[in-house]
Amino acid sequence: MKKLFLIVSCLFIMFVSSACNDKAGILFNNNPITEKTVMNYSNLFMTGQRIYYLILIPEKIHSRYLDIQVVKKDNDYGRLGYKLYWSKTVRLKDEEINYFTDYVVINQKGFYIMQVYSKDNPTKRFTAAEFQVK
Repeated sequence: MKKLFLIVSCLFIMFVSSACNDKAGILFNNNPITEKTVMNYSNLFMTGQRIYYLILIPEKIHSRYLDIQVVKKDNDYGRLGYKLYWSKTVRLKDEEINYFTDYVVINQKGFYIMQVYSKDNPTKRFTAAEFQVK
């Protein structure tokens, strides 16, 4: 009886303490993103290099449009002012309903933030990630 109680309580604690992360995210990579290279993510790139990115979308987006922005932090140590560096609006295709992948080329050194907004709620940031170009 004690073993059964111990097993049930362990299972209960395991289910309560485990968390499912259903938030959107961005992965950056030096190479085109495939099933084999998806785990080789990086956030440090050279100027003029293609920066491949993968936006993961677990939630359903009704409009299927995403606004992607790259914002540059205005100084060399990544603090204070911000400038909009690049922006793009994309429409998710039927086969890309849960992800979007593409690349961007940045020719200026600095710290950058990629932000993604949904057209469903353009005032709320869907996800964001930082990277650096040297």
